[in-house]
Amino acid sequence: MIYHVRHTTLVRYDAFVRLARFNLRLRPALWPTQTVTDFKLEVKPAPAVIQERKSAYPVNVARMVIETPLTELQVESRFKVDVSAEVAAPERDDPSVADVAEAALRVDAIHPTAPSNYLFASSFTPMDPVIGAWGAETLGQGRGIVDAALDLTQRIREEFTYDPAATDTDTPAGEAFAARHGVCQDFAHIMLIALRCAGLPAAYVSGYLRTDPPPGKPRLIGADATHAWVMLWCGPERGWIGFDPTNGIPMGSGHVFTAMGRDYADVAPMDGIFVGQGAQSVGVQVDVIPAEELALRG
Repeated sequence: MIYHVRHTTLVRYDAFVRLARFNLRLRPALWPTQTVTDFKLEVKPAPAVIQERKSAYPVNVARMVIETPLTELQVESRFKVDVSAEVAAPERDDPSVADVAEAALRVDAIHPTAPSNYLFASSFTPMDPVIGAWGAETLGQGRGIVDAALDLTQRIREEFTYDPAATDTDTPAGEAFAARHGVCQDFAHIMLIALRCAGLPAAYVSGYLRTDPPPGKPRLIGADATHAWVMLWCGPERGWIGFDPTNGIPMGSGHVFTAMGRDYADVAPMDGIFVGQGAQSVGVQVDVIPAEELALRG
């Protein structure tokens, strides 16, 4: 499936900002299930410096410095992506949860997708014993890894309520878990903690999700959004498989991969600091448009 993706961020400041430094994670990292072409990044006002930086994870980072006084900043990325992901399903010869946990400890590699990078706690994903005990109800040691992970994915979808007003980007996972409310970031963090407490390598993924307009209605500009889900290492044979706890489904052809890390902090589309006074407001618009839909528009 081929998509055209546009991601626009508009930041407004109450007073002039004299210096701003940002990390941008908008260019999709390499991933086996997709091919990205025609990536373009446009920043207004133009930065004094923009430089690509290496990351320890599958993340493309651009460091941007703006020295021009400003009250408004616009960052827009555009690209075309061909997604060929197949929906994963349990197989009879899948390794068990216990087998995968043991196999992860035997892998001594340290490259960006090595399972050892995703076994331990991080800033947004502490080893919460309450979440761990809750996850253990599903992640039985003898269960097939894909079957158990899919069951956990669907359990989060059934037990938690999607509520954008309930949390923000800094809400601790334990707080969202207790409230049983949150958004995709919260649900991904909760699933990560449950999996890691079971000894399983699990990573946070940021990207985009194709959403379809209601029947007979046109697609609205900016109606789509950034999305988050989980990648689970399912052993050396099956490798990394994506699970979307917000929707209770495996990763498929409607998921566009951008970056993978230990938690949201590693893959946030944009973060940074500025020198100035007053508050700021941030608006984001995302469009994920299938190529055939654009062709029909002419």
